[in-house]
Amino acid sequence: MIATANDKRLVRNKALRRFLRNPGTVLGSALALLLLLVAVFAPQISGDPLAQDLAVRLQPPSAEHLLGTDQLGRDVWSRVVHGSRISLRIGLTVVGVALLLGGFIGLVAGMFGGLVDEVAMRITDIFFAFPALILAMAIAGALGPSLGNLMIAVAAVTWPYYARLIRAQVLSLKTLDFVDASRALGASRWRQALRHVLPNAITPLLVQASFDVGAAILTAAGLGFIGFGAQPPTPEWGAVVSETRSFISEAPWASSAPAIAILITVLAFNLLGDGLRDILDPRGRRRS
Repeated sequence: MIATANDKRLVRNKALRRFLRNPGTVLGSALALLLLLVAVFAPQISGDPLAQDLAVRLQPPSAEHLLGTDQLGRDVWSRVVHGSRISLRIGLTVVGVALLLGGFIGLVAGMFGGLVDEVAMRITDIFFAFPALILAMAIAGALGPSLGNLMIAVAAVTWPYYARLIRAQVLSLKTLDFVDASRALGASRWRQALRHVLPNAITPLLVQASFDVGAAILTAAGLGFIGFGAQPPTPEWGAVVSETRSFISEAPWASSAPAIAILITVLAFNLLGDGLRDILDPRGRRRS
């Protein structure tokens, strides 16, 4: 029992050392944590993102308005801060739905094989046949422009990646000795999948999910920019950039601030994904 506890402590210490040795991972984790704190405490650190004051429209950054004001006199800082809540909710919701749906389909396809596997993979091939952004635009356009429909559209083009990923993991794991042993002891296919296969296949899913949070936020911002996502005056970053792009020569801060927020967020989750890959799957690290 002591040896087992020591082994676990040794694994944790090695993972922590790998984490601290990678400056990019530390930076990504710090940025992701900062973004989360900003989103949680948005009402405390900023004002009303919808409040208008035409007397101060297109004002440059100042002590009163840290990032200036937009064409309607709204505080850009408040809109960017409250937009972090929306963007993080989009990213986490999209990835959560895609992970659950794609993971379930991939797990069933890999474990049961045969006709079930064939049908599931042909459905994923249909989604892969279209460029992801174009398909998301088509789905969002068909459902109508709104924040909820935007998340449905982005999740619809994301889940096939998880289905393929977990199916590949299941196919390699279900032939191993410990799964064969559980099968010999009479374990059902579902018990084999949930008790033995899925826990050993979760690592690459978590790594992929950390990358996809940033990708989902970026895709949602792109759809919001062209009008398929959140509608004005919702302070979603892509929609904010779209609203202020006509005034970029007069007030570049109004559109550059949310654009930089998107850049920082995507960078943070990409760096975090790299770090999780190094910690959770050292054999999968990129060779320098």
